[in-house]
Amino acid sequence: MITKEQIPEVLDHQVYDAEGKKIGEAGHVFLDDVTGQPEWASVRTGLFGSHETFVPIHDAAMVEDHLEVPYSKDQVKDAPHVDVDQGGHLSEQEERRLYDYYGVDWGGYGQEAGRTDTAAAGTTGTAAAGTAGTAGTAGSRTGAGGTRGRDRDEAMTRSEEEMRVGVERQETGKARLRKYVVTEDVQKTVPVRREEVRVEREPITEENRGEAMSGPEISEGEYEVTLHEERPVVETEVRPVERVRLTTDERTEEETVEGQVRKERIEEEADDKRRRRR
Repeated sequence: MITKEQIPEVLDHQVYDAEGKKIGEAGHVFLDDVTGQPEWASVRTGLFGSHETFVPIHDAAMVEDHLEVPYSKDQVKDAPHVDVDQGGHLSEQEERRLYDYYGVDWGGYGQEAGRTDTAAAGTTGTAAAGTAGTAGTAGSRTGAGGTRGRDRDEAMTRSEEEMRVGVERQETGKARLRKYVVTEDVQKTVPVRREEVRVEREPITEENRGEAMSGPEISEGEYEVTLHEERPVVETEVRPVERVRLTTDERTEEETVEGQVRKERIEEEADDKRRRRR
């Protein structure tokens, strides 16, 4: 159960479901008008927190630096949208819708016993806690002449919402390196040599006469020469050529985000019914 003292720890902190999955960020805490205890929390989900839903925190707990609720992520994100009035209250009908959606007994909590259907007799909703880190006070609607929220007899407190834009890191895809083998045709030109037969004839001279006249004068014979030639021989050798790895570069871009914020206005009404807007 979340206490009023824990509200600053809840606001703007992450909300997780019972399985440890992150749902979103807590935006507001709503107090019960009768008991003054935290009853609901609004959770901002979606891109830049554009979607806001409600979740009961009667059975929630602070775990380290986040709020853990006993409901699934999908259940919280798909909760029905409810409207909060200008005083930061949930109507009884809206709150009943939420209780029915989460399967919580409408009379299961003690604070429900003090509720009544007459507007002048009791409260009809819960009041929103402040978003600046401290909890707001629970207000009650007592009719046209009474006070509501932080308003007192001496002065009214005018509040307005501020739009805060955050970023959420999401997975956009995967990149991988894959190595495979291809076969390419390669051509190289290399010089090759071969031997060819050429007949040389020389006349008989005084220098070679002795060698030429040796042996019988008339005879038959053979002389054989072995011929050679070169042929290309192909072989391959594996050698490393480079190292390849994947790295990521981060690029910052600016995006314009549009949203809506609510602001309170206070009008002064004179006796002659003329109004001046401030």
